Amino acid sequence: MMSEKRKNAVIGISHAALLAAVMLCGLAFGSVNLTLRRIFDAISGNDNTAYIILFRLRLPRVLAAALAGIALSAAGFLLQTVTDNDLCAPNIIGVNSGAGLAVMMILCRFPTLWQLQPAAAFIGALSATLIVLFLSSLSSSYEKKSTVVLAGVAVSSVFSAGISFLSIKYPDALSSYAAFSVGGFSDIATGQLAIPAVMTAVCLAASLIIAPRLELLCLGDDGARSLGGPVRAIRLTAIILASAMCAAAVSFAGLLGFVGLIVPHIVRRLTRSGLRLRLVHAALCGAIIVVLSDLAGRTLFAPGELPAGIIMAFIGAPFFICLLIGRRKKHD
Repeated sequence: MMSEKRKNAVIGISHAALLAAVMLCGLAFGSVNLTLRRIFDAISGNDNTAYIILFRLRLPRVLAAALAGIALSAAGFLLQTVTDNDLCAPNIIGVNSGAGLAVMMILCRFPTLWQLQPAAAFIGALSATLIVLFLSSLSSSYEKKSTVVLAGVAVSSVFSAGISFLSIKYPDALSSYAAFSVGGFSDIATGQLAIPAVMTAVCLAASLIIAPRLELLCLGDDGARSLGGPVRAIRLTAIILASAMCAAAVSFAGLLGFVGLIVPHIVRRLTRSGLRLRLVHAALCGAIIVVLSDLAGRTLFAPGELPAGIIMAFIGAPFFICLLIGRRKKHD
């Protein structure tokens, strides 16, 4: 029987190889397919058309999809770990609605300044998280796992109401917001990914560093305290890191849903290793799923396309229903 260490190595190598293959397919296939020869010609500068398709259209898009998958799946894994709730996802703590409200405000006041949208999404997402954390700190039961989730649902509802109000008051902004609300990677430029990439890398590295401390939370709050673990500080740190990664992804990918819900479940079924390794597996698996979703949206409906967010919704909604049914059977 394969040892756990060897199994983790096989899973990790498989994920990395599959991600490389999927990203290569993302570069090669679309409304216009590129052969390997044309890709090499584009790299060498001998095919100008292939160069434009490869480096100005597809490479930024593939990199953006991979980055969003890494950020959202790692964030979802952290949130499900610290809340001990396998139905918790990044949008539950109000990140999506906060980003959406900020973008809607920009669209209403400055409809032609689309360059402000990523920055607005980033600020809105982080602001929503800070509000959720503040409201949670007012509760006497702050350290209970459900408090942050409940505060997130409340804040998300308020922000969603704000979006609906602006949609009615400024109907012209609704069409521009629709594309952002679905989530996708069309018209992505490489320059847009610099700050989110740095943010994601820093937060992911910090998450890997605190992973051994997160293991203590799996013992329950009382068990973690008995071993000297600062439960409140660990939970706060993990939530802030998860929120920052969500904000980084939302700033360029829009309101891409279900990634942070699905991937942690897949990883838990694949391996029972420590949190640090599972976090790495979650990041790689998330990148694979989002790149595949974007590729499917571009190729299955060519020459048109479906945004990756719609493809993820087709996958995620049935998955969520299955989770609810499984929970009910478990309690019965």
